[in-house]
Amino acid sequence: MIEVRIRKVTPTDLNRVAEIEAICFPAAEAASQEAFQQRIAAFPEYFLVAEINDTLVGFINGCVTNSSVIYDELFANTQHHVPNGVNASVFGLDVIPEYRNQGIAAQLMKHFIQEAKIAGKKSIILTCKAKLIHYYASFGYVNDGVSKSTHGGAEWFDMTLVL
Repeated sequence: MIEVRIRKVTPTDLNRVAEIEAICFPAAEAASQEAFQQRIAAFPEYFLVAEINDTLVGFINGCVTNSSVIYDELFANTQHHVPNGVNASVFGLDVIPEYRNQGIAAQLMKHFIQEAKIAGKKSIILTCKAKLIHYYASFGYVNDGVSKSTHGGAEWFDMTLVL
């Protein structure tokens, strides 16, 4: 099995994180480099990266909120981050294509879940497209139905993992 190192993001990861996001998401859905700079500063404890041979190949990130669902403003403005909130959120789980289907995304998610449990969070919330509902359900997330989020003009589904 490939050796993957999961660690917290650092400011020096900014350029690579933005590159990975641009590879993994359509332009309308991808977060900007500026957004990542703000996220890294605001909630680095909820921003994990995966490295293979000192090369970043993926990451998971999200803020903390008291909301039970992700709403579009969370993506755009780190002022909605509530450090002592009850729910962790996942904005994105990105792994570059050549490293997919090797369990890297699963390792990132498991570490993220563990961090949220250690921090005493009540649940983890995320939105995903219909094709990924089954994947997130494999971690214990429950599909709460179509999301009110219209991020990037896509249809999203709200999912919740009670911790």
